[in-house]
Amino acid sequence: MKNAKVPLLHCLFVLLVMMCALQVQASSVEYTLIYSGNLDGELEPCGCSIEGNSGGIMRRAQKLDELREENPQTFALSAGGLINNGLLEERLKSGYIFDGYAQIGYDAVALQWADIRYGVELTQRETMPWVASNWRGGQYEMSRVVKRGDKALVFFSWLAPEASPYRAMRGDHQVVVDSTDNLSNGLKEAQESGLLTVLASTYSIDEAQRLLPLEYVDVLIAKSAYEEYPEPKMVDDTLVLQPGSRGLRLGKLDIEFVVGEGVTGWHHDVISLPPAVNNAPRLESWYQAYNDAVAEAYQASIVAKREARKSGVVSPYVGENACKSCHTAEHTLYKKTRHAKAFSTLERVNKAFDPECIACHSVGFDKKGGFIDVESTKHLKNVQCESCHGAGREHAKSAGQAPLGYQNWQPEQMCGQCHTQPHSPKFDFKRYVTKIRH
Repeated sequence: MKNAKVPLLHCLFVLLVMMCALQVQASSVEYTLIYSGNLDGELEPCGCSIEGNSGGIMRRAQKLDELREENPQTFALSAGGLINNGLLEERLKSGYIFDGYAQIGYDAVALQWADIRYGVELTQRETMPWVASNWRGGQYEMSRVVKRGDKALVFFSWLAPEASPYRAMRGDHQVVVDSTDNLSNGLKEAQESGLLTVLASTYSIDEAQRLLPLEYVDVLIAKSAYEEYPEPKMVDDTLVLQPGSRGLRLGKLDIEFVVGEGVTGWHHDVISLPPAVNNAPRLESWYQAYNDAVAEAYQASIVAKREARKSGVVSPYVGENACKSCHTAEHTLYKKTRHAKAFSTLERVNKAFDPECIACHSVGFDKKGGFIDVESTKHLKNVQCESCHGAGREHAKSAGQAPLGYQNWQPEQMCGQCHTQPHSPKFDFKRYVTKIRH
């Protein structure tokens, strides 16, 4: 009889283990997150260089559409930083970036200080799922619960109070709450409800550990890395992601989440957006409207410049023909380079109206006496001698006695005006200069 009890107890033990395993399995949920970070104003890729032609809102929309078709329960999250904190001319493009993102259909977008450079009103011209968990006003949600089928997560975002541009202004402009108490309470309540908690912030990982209540955070989207997506890593009980910038790629994270335990496993992929990725057809009208608006703004801006030119203002630029009379051999070599046909590149891709592009495909654009348009300043189109060496009117007038505008510049500086990392990421001065040496 004693011998008969042994296998029975063993069976009961095995059954108990199996029941426990089934309970654990029942509470385990698999999530697929598509995440991205700072777009930094890159509405579309620079198509002039092969290596720079990557990313863009239209390709991102297409890829997200494909991923959602494969898995309708996919979550799309953005850490914000959509617009460039640069010149005021960026305002028009910034509005279209917000419109484009609204059409992509992100589930939640964190607000960054750069996003409100042109005011809160611009961020709300389209319905966008902005989240700013410590914003004082009612313009943005404190948190956002997102449901996909039988899965749900809650998204929070923290605007670093110490980085607020309003603090430099006179008077009381406290638009955010400094204390993390409300954030902590919201995260804790969400976690206790069994929701996957996601928090986005521009803090580095070390700063986030010091300043944010990570004990209630399952997934942290930390400060964007430049372009590349590093591998996620666990910091205590929080899975930390660092998205890349400029919209060149997307991060794809498949995670296993257990209520009460948090993230127990994950698989990470980085999705590139090269020219092989099609533009989303559903955003074609948006993109055409953007180009039309840019072209209209460009035409409006050149009216005043044309009038100034008619008024007798002497341009410091003379164009390539004035240079070749003394530098014939050099000019002959120049005419064989791609620089001499640079403006035709813009015409071929229908960007000869975009100031961002014209600046590096003409002489002195947006500078006194520089290129205006092909009609009035045809002699200054393309990348010419004065693009690299500086304005040459005084130099030509003095038969070479007066120095050129960039006389004291190093060659690398001259090239670096346009061959920047974003637009020409594989630029190697020693290799490239051989193509134009004269």
